[in-house]
Amino acid sequence: MPIDYSKRPGSSPEPTPEPTPRAAPSPGGVSLSKVTLTKSAPKVSLSKSGAAGGTVRVHLAWNARPAGAAPAGGGGFFSKLKAAAAPQGGIDLDLGALYEFTDGSKGVVQALGNAFRDRAQGDPVVWLDGDDRTGGGGENLFVDLRQAAKIKRVLVFAFIYEGVPNWAAADAVVTLFPASGPEIEVRLDEHDDKSPMCAIAQFTSDGREVAVQREVRYVQGGQQALDEAFSWGMKWRTGRK
Repeated sequence: MPIDYSKRPGSSPEPTPEPTPRAAPSPGGVSLSKVTLTKSAPKVSLSKSGAAGGTVRVHLAWNARPAGAAPAGGGGFFSKLKAAAAPQGGIDLDLGALYEFTDGSKGVVQALGNAFRDRAQGDPVVWLDGDDRTGGGGENLFVDLRQAAKIKRVLVFAFIYEGVPNWAAADAVVTLFPASGPEIEVRLDEHDDKSPMCAIAQFTSDGREVAVQREVRYVQGGQQALDEAFSWGMKWRTGRK
């Protein structure tokens, strides 16, 4: 049965953590402020870098109006307001995550269906702060590593909800901001414009170590196809915003 999903703009299920200071460059002149995950160096241990505590903010930024995109409206005041509120002729990316906890529970955090937080009892482990349809401020997902003992895996993904699948033009980048330690960057620098879905990065925990693995794996389909590609094993129903 189809479910009538609607997006909730800008609402936050949990307070946004305060920004944390970035690490300073080392005395040798090598910057410790950012780690970029690549195909040749796809994984970083948050435990070994001292970033396995606190809350990680996962920020998705993209170019919502690449060159050549059709204008969203005329030149009037109200047309400009409408253009700012909806990415007509542009690209609307949605940030989300599949999660699996050590108690066997699984689910998705995304704007579709107002699933802005996980279904865990008590404080959420994974949640979104809202939905940005303009691309101006990006979107933020949070993973509470103070509850790392509950986490088996969390797969961060981006989905082109509106607009032609043009990943090269979107020029998306995900940056992880741990509570301590360097930022971690994953650039979507490989493109498959036949695929509206991209698995970006995956948090994993084995009870001793928390790590982040670069994925940048494109999937031809929606959330169910992503589920199947990573063997999540959930049942899906058709939804819309």
